[in-house]
Amino acid sequence: MRKVLIITYYWPPSGGAGVQRWLKFVKYLREFNWEPVIYTPENPENPEEDNSLLKDVPDNITILKTPIWEPYNFYKRFIGHKKTQKISAGFLSENKKPKLPEKIAVWIRGNLFIPDARRFWINNSVKYLSDYLAKNKINVIISTGPPHSMHLIALKLKKKLNIPWLADFRDPWTNIDFYKDLKLTNRADKKHRKLEQKVLSNADKVIVISKTMAEDMKRLHNRHYDVITNGYDTEDLQTTTLKMDNKFSLAHIGTMPKTRNPELLWKVLNKLVNEDSQFVSDLEIKLVGKVDYSVVESLKQYNLSDFYNKINYLPHDEVIRIQQQSQVLLLLINNTPNAKMILTGKFFEYLAARRPILCIGPTDGDAAKILFETKAGYISDFDDEETLKKNIIILYSEYKAGILQSHNKGIERFSRKNLTKELAGLMANF
Repeated sequence: MRKVLIITYYWPPSGGAGVQRWLKFVKYLREFNWEPVIYTPENPENPEEDNSLLKDVPDNITILKTPIWEPYNFYKRFIGHKKTQKISAGFLSENKKPKLPEKIAVWIRGNLFIPDARRFWINNSVKYLSDYLAKNKINVIISTGPPHSMHLIALKLKKKLNIPWLADFRDPWTNIDFYKDLKLTNRADKKHRKLEQKVLSNADKVIVISKTMAEDMKRLHNRHYDVITNGYDTEDLQTTTLKMDNKFSLAHIGTMPKTRNPELLWKVLNKLVNEDSQFVSDLEIKLVGKVDYSVVESLKQYNLSDFYNKINYLPHDEVIRIQQQSQVLLLLINNTPNAKMILTGKFFEYLAARRPILCIGPTDGDAAKILFETKAGYISDFDDEETLKKNIIILYSEYKAGILQSHNKGIERFSRKNLTKELAGLMANF
């Protein structure tokens, strides 16, 4: 077998969205004659811990680990957090509006820790991996970001050893939805963009997760970008018969930051509650994962608190079960300038759960295109109240009639095994 070195910050038992993509690629790479070698921190600041993911790690795989120093203990003390508290991604605040120390900490993060707080791991990693690669044959190096410090490790190895390098962008760098919130000086912004250009111009191949993201990256640096979406793993699905929720449950899985707070949805649900007493008895708003304080405030504002079922972070296998048991799955696209390119990993797990999807987002975006092609649900734009209300009424009517189900088709191309086959094909061309 040929060997591929994968540089990733997130690896089990780390939970959350960042670990899924490359854990699943690694799970299936051997079936396509590639032996993965993982390089990951020994002591990372994980967003959550999920030991259930360890079952997907192949037997006898080589996992290289070295210590990492990150400024998070200082950051937590500065903003008044306990040492054991987790750092939320994407500027999500569960309990309160950010105070002055948090705003100062954001400025420090954006302007002093470039490209991110893992930058102090770069040089030590290059030294360690250079020694390893001198003694062990590796055919391809892959870096996956964010955090984009992983790409800078690979960039230095590429210049030093000239091993073929594939850079995988799970999210954009300077066009990520919260980039403007980093409070960057002109100098810091230029440095971010200069490093981004170095990665995009030196990597032998660059993978992105959607077609629109590829077009946007081409605007930043004109080259070819390969698209491999996120996906779902058929082996994760519950095969036994599951009892569906009794209520008309609208379930959102994953973090819900301020940019994903669907105020229009709460407004429409408030109107339906006031118009239909039966709807009052049936409605459940089920949010699984971290929820920004602004979402809770919106639910209060629209008198929906009594329908709100908050479920904290769950292991991935339990999340899959909840997706399959829910009546309707909420796909909420961040209301940000890059909304058209957003294709979250949970979208594909929603498809595999075969429950109807209610999406709010750009109707000409990448998620909308897949939704239309697979006939997996309904979509309305961010400000289209009439269509959103009509979509909910259709779903609710089918729920009351006992016929609510998804008739999606053609989703097999998004299976993790098929996506790994695509990846193996790209690497074979080096």
